[in-house]
Amino acid sequence: MSQPCAATKCPRTSRGLCDCCTQHLCLQHLSEHNTSLISQLNPLSDDINALGDRLKMLNIQEVVCGYRQKLEEWRMDSHQKIDYLFEKKCQELNRLADTKVEKQQEEIVQIKSKVAQLIQEQETTRQDIDVLTSTIHHLKEQMDKIEQMCLTITTRPLLIDDTLIFIKEKTEHEFDLSTLPPIYKNIKLPARSKLVINSNDRFLLMHQKPNICLVDRDINVVKVVLWTHGDIYDSLGQQL
Repeated sequence: MSQPCAATKCPRTSRGLCDCCTQHLCLQHLSEHNTSLISQLNPLSDDINALGDRLKMLNIQEVVCGYRQKLEEWRMDSHQKIDYLFEKKCQELNRLADTKVEKQQEEIVQIKSKVAQLIQEQETTRQDIDVLTSTIHHLKEQMDKIEQMCLTITTRPLLIDDTLIFIKEKTEHEFDLSTLPPIYKNIKLPARSKLVINSNDRFLLMHQKPNICLVDRDINVVKVVLWTHGDIYDSLGQQL
Protein backbone atom coordinates (compact mmCIF):
# COMPACT_ATOMS: atom_id res chain seq x y z
CA MET A 1 0.00 0.00 0.00
CA SER A 2 1.42 3.41 -0.98
CA GLN A 3 2.22 5.98 1.72
CA PRO A 4 1.86 9.75 1.69
CA CYS A 5 4.94 11.95 1.28
CA ALA A 6 6.56 12.73 4.61
CA ALA A 7 7.20 16.34 3.62
CA THR A 8 5.04 18.83 5.54
CA LYS A 9 1.71 19.63 3.79
CA CYS A 10 2.64 17.59 0.71
CA PRO A 11 -0.46 15.82 -0.68
CA ARG A 12 1.52 13.62 -3.04
CA THR A 13 2.09 9.92 -2.68
CA SER A 14 5.61 8.78 -1.79
CA ARG A 15 7.69 7.30 -4.56
CA GLY A 16 10.77 6.25 -2.59
CA LEU A 17 12.34 5.66 0.79
CA CYS A 18 15.38 7.75 1.72
CA ASP A 19 17.87 5.35 3.31
CA CYS A 20 19.74 8.06 5.24
CA CYS A 21 16.70 9.44 7.07
CA THR A 22 14.18 6.58 6.57
CA GLN A 23 11.47 8.89 5.21
CA HIS A 24 9.00 8.14 2.44
CA LEU A 25 9.09 11.04 -0.05
CA CYS A 26 7.48 11.94 -3.34
CA LEU A 27 9.67 12.39 -6.40
CA GLN A 28 9.86 16.19 -6.00
CA HIS A 29 10.80 16.15 -2.34
CA LEU A 30 13.12 13.17 -2.83
CA SER A 31 14.99 15.18 -5.47
CA GLU A 32 15.06 18.30 -3.25
CA HIS A 33 16.27 16.22 -0.32
CA ASN A 34 19.06 14.75 -2.41
CA THR A 35 20.07 18.19 -3.71
CA SER A 36 20.14 19.51 -0.12
CA LEU A 37 22.44 16.71 1.01
CA ILE A 38 24.79 17.19 -1.94
CA SER A 39 24.95 20.95 -1.29
CA GLN A 40 26.32 20.21 2.20
CA LEU A 41 29.35 18.53 0.64
CA ASN A 42 30.75 21.81 -0.70
CA PRO A 43 31.54 23.44 2.68
CA LEU A 44 32.97 20.12 3.87
CA SER A 45 35.20 20.08 0.82
CA ASP A 46 36.27 23.65 1.62
CA ASP A 47 37.10 22.65 5.21
CA ILE A 48 39.17 19.72 4.01
CA ASN A 49 41.07 21.91 1.54
CA ALA A 50 41.70 24.48 4.29
CA LEU A 51 43.07 21.76 6.59
CA GLY A 52 45.33 20.53 3.79
CA ASP A 53 46.67 24.05 3.21
CA ARG A 54 47.13 24.52 6.94
CA LEU A 55 49.08 21.27 7.16
CA LYS A 56 51.32 22.35 4.27
CA MET A 57 52.09 25.61 6.08
CA LEU A 58 52.84 23.85 9.38
CA ASN A 59 56.47 23.99 10.52
CA ILE A 60 56.66 20.90 12.71
CA GLN A 61 60.17 21.83 13.84
CA GLU A 62 58.75 24.94 15.54
CA VAL A 63 56.15 22.78 17.29
CA VAL A 64 58.73 20.42 18.79
CA CYS A 65 61.39 23.10 19.32
CA GLY A 66 60.66 23.47 23.04
CA TYR A 67 60.76 19.73 23.61
CA ARG A 68 63.96 19.42 21.60
CA GLN A 69 65.43 22.11 23.87
CA LYS A 70 64.69 19.89 26.87
CA LEU A 71 66.61 17.05 25.20
CA GLU A 72 69.45 19.47 24.44
CA GLU A 73 69.58 20.54 28.09
CA TRP A 74 69.82 16.88 29.13
CA ARG A 75 72.61 16.32 26.62
CA MET A 76 74.58 19.36 27.81
CA ASP A 77 74.10 18.42 31.47
CA SER A 78 75.32 14.88 30.76
CA HIS A 79 78.35 16.19 28.88
CA GLN A 80 79.14 18.57 31.73
CA LYS A 81 79.10 15.69 34.20
CA ILE A 82 81.44 13.69 31.95
CA ASP A 83 83.75 16.70 31.49
CA TYR A 84 83.78 17.35 35.23
CA LEU A 85 84.74 13.76 36.02
CA PHE A 86 87.35 13.81 33.24
CA GLU A 87 88.98 16.99 34.58
CA LYS A 88 88.87 15.64 38.13
CA LYS A 89 90.67 12.44 37.13
CA CYS A 90 93.19 14.38 35.03
CA GLN A 91 94.04 16.46 38.10
CA GLU A 92 94.35 13.28 40.15
CA LEU A 93 96.72 11.85 37.52
CA ASN A 94 98.78 15.07 37.50
CA ARG A 95 99.01 15.10 41.30
CA LEU A 96 100.30 11.54 41.28
CA ALA A 97 102.97 12.36 38.70
CA ASP A 98 103.89 15.67 40.37
CA THR A 99 104.33 13.92 43.73
CA LYS A 100 106.86 11.54 42.24
CA VAL A 101 108.73 14.36 40.46
CA GLU A 102 108.78 16.55 43.59
CA LYS A 103 110.13 13.71 45.71
CA GLN A 104 112.86 13.05 43.12
CA GLN A 105 113.69 16.75 42.98
CA GLU A 106 114.07 16.95 46.76
CA GLU A 107 116.45 13.99 46.80
CA ILE A 108 118.50 15.49 43.94
CA VAL A 109 118.76 18.80 45.79
CA GLN A 110 119.94 16.99 48.94
CA ILE A 111 122.62 14.95 47.17
CA LYS A 112 123.70 17.97 45.16
CA SER A 113 124.09 19.98 48.35
CA LYS A 114 126.09 17.16 49.97
CA VAL A 115 128.51 16.93 47.01
CA ALA A 116 128.91 20.73 46.92
CA GLN A 117 129.71 20.76 50.64
CA LEU A 118 132.39 18.07 50.28
CA ILE A 119 133.96 19.88 47.32
CA GLN A 120 133.98 23.14 49.24
CA GLU A 121 135.60 21.52 52.28
CA GLN A 122 138.06 19.64 50.03
CA GLU A 123 137.74 16.64 52.26
CA THR A 124 135.96 13.30 51.82
CA THR A 125 136.29 9.59 52.60
CA ARG A 126 135.83 6.37 50.71
CA GLN A 127 132.63 5.85 52.68
CA ASP A 128 131.33 9.23 51.48
CA ILE A 129 132.11 8.32 47.88
CA ASP A 130 130.42 4.93 48.23
CA VAL A 131 127.31 6.45 49.82
CA LEU A 132 127.10 9.16 47.15
CA THR A 133 127.59 6.64 44.36
CA SER A 134 124.90 4.37 45.76
CA THR A 135 122.50 7.28 46.21
CA ILE A 136 123.05 8.53 42.65
CA HIS A 137 122.53 5.02 41.33
CA HIS A 138 119.25 4.82 43.25
CA LEU A 139 118.19 8.21 41.85
CA LYS A 140 118.91 7.02 38.33
CA GLU A 141 116.72 3.99 38.88
CA GLN A 142 113.95 6.18 40.24
CA MET A 143 114.29 8.47 37.21
CA ASP A 144 113.93 5.48 34.89
CA LYS A 145 110.73 4.50 36.70
CA ILE A 146 109.36 8.04 36.38
CA GLU A 147 110.17 8.21 32.67
CA GLN A 148 108.59 4.81 32.14
CA MET A 149 105.76 5.32 34.60
CA CYS A 150 103.27 2.46 34.45
CA LEU A 151 99.76 3.12 35.73
CA THR A 152 96.52 1.18 35.66
CA ILE A 153 93.41 3.14 34.73
CA THR A 154 90.20 1.19 35.09
CA THR A 155 87.08 2.62 33.45
CA ARG A 156 83.54 1.36 33.24
CA PRO A 157 81.40 1.96 30.15
CA LEU A 158 78.51 4.37 30.53
CA LEU A 159 75.20 2.51 30.63
CA ILE A 160 73.19 4.54 28.13
CA ASP A 161 69.97 3.16 26.65
CA ASP A 162 66.48 4.31 25.68
CA THR A 163 65.20 4.04 29.25
CA LEU A 164 67.12 7.21 30.18
CA ILE A 165 64.62 9.30 28.19
CA PHE A 166 60.86 8.72 27.89
CA ILE A 167 58.85 10.50 25.19
CA LYS A 168 55.09 10.08 25.31
CA GLU A 169 52.19 12.29 24.31
CA LYS A 170 49.76 13.31 27.01
CA THR A 171 46.35 14.93 26.91
CA GLU A 172 46.10 18.61 27.75
CA HIS A 173 45.84 19.51 31.46
CA GLU A 174 46.43 15.90 32.42
CA PHE A 175 49.35 14.37 34.20
CA ASP A 176 49.88 10.90 32.80
CA LEU A 177 51.25 8.63 35.52
CA SER A 178 52.11 6.02 32.89
CA THR A 179 54.97 8.26 31.74
CA LEU A 180 56.74 7.58 35.02
CA PRO A 181 59.32 4.78 34.94
CA PRO A 182 58.42 1.61 36.86
CA ILE A 183 59.13 1.35 40.59
CA TYR A 184 62.76 0.45 41.13
CA LYS A 185 62.79 -0.24 44.85
CA ASN A 186 60.67 0.55 47.92
CA ILE A 187 61.99 2.26 51.04
CA LYS A 188 60.33 1.51 54.37
CA LEU A 189 60.15 4.56 56.62
CA PRO A 190 59.35 4.57 60.34
CA ALA A 191 56.36 6.60 61.49
CA ARG A 192 56.87 10.41 61.61
CA SER A 193 59.83 10.27 59.20
CA LYS A 194 60.26 13.31 56.94
CA LEU A 195 60.92 11.55 53.61
CA VAL A 196 63.39 13.28 51.27
CA ILE A 197 65.03 16.43 52.66
CA ASN A 198 67.29 17.21 49.72
CA SER A 199 69.00 15.52 46.79
CA ASN A 200 71.51 15.85 43.96
CA ASP A 201 72.35 13.68 40.97
CA ARG A 202 74.07 11.09 43.20
CA PHE A 203 72.34 10.95 46.60
CA LEU A 204 69.09 11.48 48.50
CA LEU A 205 69.21 12.96 51.98
CA MET A 206 66.40 11.31 53.92
CA HIS A 207 64.98 11.33 57.40
CA GLN A 208 64.39 7.86 58.81
CA LYS A 209 63.51 8.62 62.38
CA PRO A 210 65.60 8.99 64.47
CA ASN A 211 68.38 9.15 61.87
CA ILE A 212 69.46 11.22 58.87
CA CYS A 213 70.44 8.89 56.01
CA LEU A 214 72.36 9.33 52.79
CA VAL A 215 70.93 7.05 50.05
CA ASP A 216 72.67 6.35 46.74
CA ARG A 217 71.16 5.85 43.27
CA ASP A 218 70.62 2.15 43.97
CA ILE A 219 68.58 3.02 47.07
CA ASN A 220 71.33 1.75 49.35
CA VAL A 221 71.91 3.59 52.62
CA VAL A 222 75.57 4.63 52.53
CA LYS A 223 75.69 6.72 55.71
CA VAL A 224 73.56 7.06 58.84
CA VAL A 225 73.79 9.85 61.45
CA LEU A 226 71.64 10.09 64.58
CA TRP A 227 69.54 13.29 64.47
CA THR A 228 69.05 14.96 67.86
CA HIS A 229 68.60 18.61 66.81
CA GLY A 230 64.83 19.05 66.74
CA ASP A 231 62.82 20.19 63.72
CA ILE A 232 64.07 19.53 60.19
CA TYR A 233 63.90 22.14 57.42
CA ASP A 234 64.22 21.67 53.68
CA SER A 235 66.60 23.58 51.38
CA LEU A 236 64.06 26.45 51.14
CA GLY A 237 63.93 26.88 54.90
CA GLN A 238 60.48 25.33 55.24
CA GLN A 239 59.77 22.98 58.11
CA LEU A 240 59.10 19.41 57.01
